Amino acid sequence: MEAVIATGGKQYRVAPGQVIKVERLAKAAGSPVEFTQVLLVSHDGQVTVEPKALAAAKVTGEVVAEKKGAKVLVVKFKRRKNYRRHRGHRQTMTTVRITRIEA
Repeated sequence: MEAVIATGGKQYRVAPGQVIKVERLAKAAGSPVEFTQVLLVSHDGQVTVEPKALAAAKVTGEVVAEKKGAKVLVVKFKRRKNYRRHRGHRQTMTTVRITRIEA
């Protein structure tokens, strides 16, 4: 069984037992998390995308950890103007283990 969920402005294809990194959820490690915005469910080759059928669908998981992601460098430069800016940013990510898909 697989599903496509939406969280943090992104979509993720998930299956039970899979570990994914999502935008920060502000939950402690070990706490349960529930994704109710399910966009697609696939079970034994049958795909469900009907909004009415997916209204009751949900994906549950468990928070594994909360860490910072890879550093993104932002460099601004204007030639001949002596203008240089160099900044870095690390987004906080939550690691979630998918435990169950209900459709």
